[in-house]
Amino acid sequence: MNLPLKLALRDLRGGLAGLRLLAVCLFLGVAALAGVGSLSTAIVTSLSEKGQSILGGDVEVMLTQRQANEAELAAFRGLGRVGEVVRMRAMASRLDGAESVLGELKAVDGTYPFYGSVRLEGGMPLADALKASGLVVDQAALDRLGARIGDSVTIGDARVRITGVLAEEPDKVGEGFTLGPTLLMSLETLDKTGLRQPGSLYRTHYRLKLPSSASPESVTEALNERFPDAAWRIQDRSNGAPGTRRFVERLGQFLTLVGLTALLVAGVGVGNGVGSYLDGKTRSIAALKSVGADSRTIFRIYMIEVGLIAFAAVVLGAVAGAFVPAIVVAFAGDALPVPPELGVYPVPLITAILYGLLAAAAFAIWPLAKARDVPAARLFRAGVERTKRPPLEVVLLSLGAALVIAAIAVTQAREPLFAAAFIAAALGLMALLAVLALGIRAVAARLPRPKQPLLRLALGNLHRPGSMTRQLVVALGLGLTLFATLAVIETNLSRQIDEALPREAPSLFVVDIPAGEAESFRKTVLDAAPGAVIRIVPSLRGPVVAVNGKLVSEMKDVPEGAWILRGDRGLTYSAALPDGNRVVSGKWWREDYSGPQLVSMDAEVGEALGLKVGDSITVSVLGVDLPATIASFREINWDSLGFNFALVYSPGLIESAPHSYMATVTVSPEEVPAVSRAVVRAFSSASVIRVGDVIENAGALLGQMSSAVRAAASVAIAAGIAVLVGAIAAARRARIYDSVMLKVLGASRGQVLLSLLAEYALLAIILSAIAFVLGTAGGWYVVTQVFELEWLPVWSPVILTVVLGAAAILLLSLVGSWSALGARPARALRNL
Repeated sequence: MNLPLKLALRDLRGGLAGLRLLAVCLFLGVAALAGVGSLSTAIVTSLSEKGQSILGGDVEVMLTQRQANEAELAAFRGLGRVGEVVRMRAMASRLDGAESVLGELKAVDGTYPFYGSVRLEGGMPLADALKASGLVVDQAALDRLGARIGDSVTIGDARVRITGVLAEEPDKVGEGFTLGPTLLMSLETLDKTGLRQPGSLYRTHYRLKLPSSASPESVTEALNERFPDAAWRIQDRSNGAPGTRRFVERLGQFLTLVGLTALLVAGVGVGNGVGSYLDGKTRSIAALKSVGADSRTIFRIYMIEVGLIAFAAVVLGAVAGAFVPAIVVAFAGDALPVPPELGVYPVPLITAILYGLLAAAAFAIWPLAKARDVPAARLFRAGVERTKRPPLEVVLLSLGAALVIAAIAVTQAREPLFAAAFIAAALGLMALLAVLALGIRAVAARLPRPKQPLLRLALGNLHRPGSMTRQLVVALGLGLTLFATLAVIETNLSRQIDEALPREAPSLFVVDIPAGEAESFRKTVLDAAPGAVIRIVPSLRGPVVAVNGKLVSEMKDVPEGAWILRGDRGLTYSAALPDGNRVVSGKWWREDYSGPQLVSMDAEVGEALGLKVGDSITVSVLGVDLPATIASFREINWDSLGFNFALVYSPGLIESAPHSYMATVTVSPEEVPAVSRAVVRAFSSASVIRVGDVIENAGALLGQMSSAVRAAASVAIAAGIAVLVGAIAAARRARIYDSVMLKVLGASRGQVLLSLLAEYALLAIILSAIAFVLGTAGGWYVVTQVFELEWLPVWSPVILTVVLGAAAILLLSLVGSWSALGARPARALRNL
């Protein structure tokens, strides 16, 4: 290897030339992968390392609509220190009733917080702020109320004084999706509000601080064994925010696959760049072979050159990717669910480098093999000869590198089947474009020759020996399809909220209406808005504890679609079939039914669990198990923004359980404030939720997804543009030859330009149509199957994206061919 290394280093001293495209493509692809992997790892690491602070303890036991009994409390105290936190939604109103805000009420005892720290603006200690019915709020609550520190507000039956503004809340991330700002008070103040009573919607969290020698896993197992029927949910510090972690991991996986797609696109650029570089080395290769260099030496020389440039590019790309978490924190830190744990994470960086080197190998082997195997005499004719198929060993090496990339991606993925399908689709797209390229060449060869010479020349360039049709179709098709796919995803995300909102959605949700006050509530609303449309339903909550007699806690593999088994669920009972529901299996009970307890279940959940009519399900309501027989399965219109329940019970035993009511109210926008004030004044325990607030919070979540997709798209698009440039640059040598021959035969510069534009215009039109179809299909799959959102495309931006992509092809072709137009025949013929 000594001689090939010396020759390779000496050759590189003359400049990178065509290898610049190789370096740019690999740098962009590896930087995207390293950046996404580092950011995802930094966030997940932060969630793990701050698990105690996020959870609020080493172990947390959550109970719904009840407190722990004496036996349960004694068990908790026997394990370590115990803290109690109660969470519920509540309305805070100014004393004059002019403004109110729905907040996430958190009542804490003197142990809060076990880990982390609560920081208030101004530095007041939390214990001092919560004394004497003190209330600490988010700045958002203060702004909505138009209040200041020291003002008094009413919450439930209590009058409390705002004593501080939250600056830092350690367990905020672990609370998941919230509808309002935090309202923090003591448990003693909560008792004065009268909000915690049988039937009201609240959750009690018992947080355990364990001795250093205790294992959270063993504590969790011991509690579940001792109290198998407790119907509680236990988490430990290893996963303090499971919902956030799941979201970050899924989004990270998707963005990693987008990065792999960008690397795949870049790989085409690598192949074109190496091929173009070696085409420019025809004289050098011929000279080396003429003086006795064998094929192995030629292969080693240029393999070393390509390897050195590829290695430098992927290392620099990984270094750039390592800085992504710090850059994101600096410019968009507020959009992240939790501050990343900044640092250097070797695994995503090494993985990205490995991806880049394998991609370089997969796409560069064939051009290197062509330089190795073609005899010296044929090298002088290579521009007009048909390229032979690559040898079997070359195909196997390229395929092996691609399979290693796929294997790494699948084994590291959170959902291997999805990752495998994604990679298979990307490779299938490349294969499809290659087949389409063959089809374009075949059709172009069989079409009648136009009478116009320039059009005839453009058509001939698509199928003549040495044409770049295959390379251009694959490279440009991948780039345009990627642009179209990302445009489809982006427009769908931006339309989800506006278009998914039904035209006659309710204006307000009202929860925690006291039992027995339904008619009084109806009268209050109608007095404030005589034309209001009101729907009132009973409201209970409880977790599903058993299915067909099997305890949920003993189920090892819960199906993905069986979401009702995770946490507590909203329940109701009804004599009549709810609006927006349709029975698809079984029968609805009679309105005067009074037999054993029956339940109707969401059909999709039932299918996920493999249930049928006649099976049983048990829900724990306030610690009491309520078994019921499945009477029917329903199709539910979840987009109605009304009250939709996966489980609807028949009237009967469930009616005797303490519960409250919830309602939807539909009024004009002008009447919303008046109705909200009237309900808050008349029912201190009720919480009023404005639909606009729900939409705003959901929009913020979708905005985070959209921003993440846009960030990944920018790198992928940059790689696509590099490939477009590379594909056109790779054809430059052939274009110079064509231009010279045409000029020798008397063609003007304008005629040469028109012939080139005609060729690229034909390709752009064909590829735009193909990219639109393939991009739409890919975008549909990501939106509906990955993000599980409704299919709501906006076609005009997608079409505009494809049209602009086609225009970019024409513009870049003009720029890339400019040197060919200016080539002087005498000089060019001497250099060919």
